Amino acid sequence: MNLVPMADILNKANEGGYAVGGFNINNMEFLQAIVQAAEETRSPLILQTSEGALKYIGMDYVVGMVQAATKNTTVPVALHLDHGSSFEVIMQCIRNGYSSVMIDGSHYPFEENVRLTRKVVEAAHAVGVSVEAELGRLGGTEDDLSVDEKDASFTDPEEAEEFVKRTGVDALAVSIGTAHGVYKGEPKLDFDRLKEIKERIKIPVVLHGASGIPEADLKKAVSLGVCKVNVNTDFQQAYAAKVREVLANDPEVFDPRKICGPGREAIKAAVIEKIMFLGSNGRV
Repeated sequence: MNLVPMADILNKANEGGYAVGGFNINNMEFLQAIVQAAEETRSPLILQTSEGALKYIGMDYVVGMVQAATKNTTVPVALHLDHGSSFEVIMQCIRNGYSSVMIDGSHYPFEENVRLTRKVVEAAHAVGVSVEAELGRLGGTEDDLSVDEKDASFTDPEEAEEFVKRTGVDALAVSIGTAHGVYKGEPKLDFDRLKEIKERIKIPVVLHGASGIPEADLKKAVSLGVCKVNVNTDFQQAYAAKVREVLANDPEVFDPRKICGPGREAIKAAVIEKIMFLGSNGRV
């Protein structure tokens, strides 16, 4: 596969003051749309799969599709595991060609999160694979990941500094008020917390749960040092809305190409929009 470590992409974003989207693969149409959008906008690209997507699609199919999609790409692409739950899952992805992994130990006590993350970093860095970790917990639901609002917690800036020093991680996902899935109300982001975190750590900062965040808030987060923004729900909603429209306009349609094709174009348009206001367009 024509892949690069995610750190190569994010370190340039960190230096350049822009952000790169972490866009999730849910099926072939999502993959095609995301890659086409990145090529057209000349944007570096981070393709992501959750463990739920791996179960749905299958590891061999994911790797095979990504290999086909990136064979002739002219933009840098990283293949990243989103919210890896264990060392074993991480190793499976690395062995199958992923260029980046996320170990999510945010539900563990701080010391256990440090221990697990450091173990993953040592193994991944030995073969040139980047590592993202998480400190603090986002509420909401995405695939198999579900955290009640009462269990969510913001990232402590002092702990973030210690965590990065002790683990050697390449990027850190922080909790500042975003959530996975669909928001019930308007999210309130703690920009002061984000600013302090970025002053304490120099590595790329990651924002999860960005679907549904107002554009102005996302731009402010990027200006304060966020260099990777994860988006999935927005694209799922765009796809579903277009497919519903197609079926409503023609109840007799049965050719999946005529149903899924327009959905793919809706995803592509949504991806281009995200790329443009994150500022990664033209960075290749």
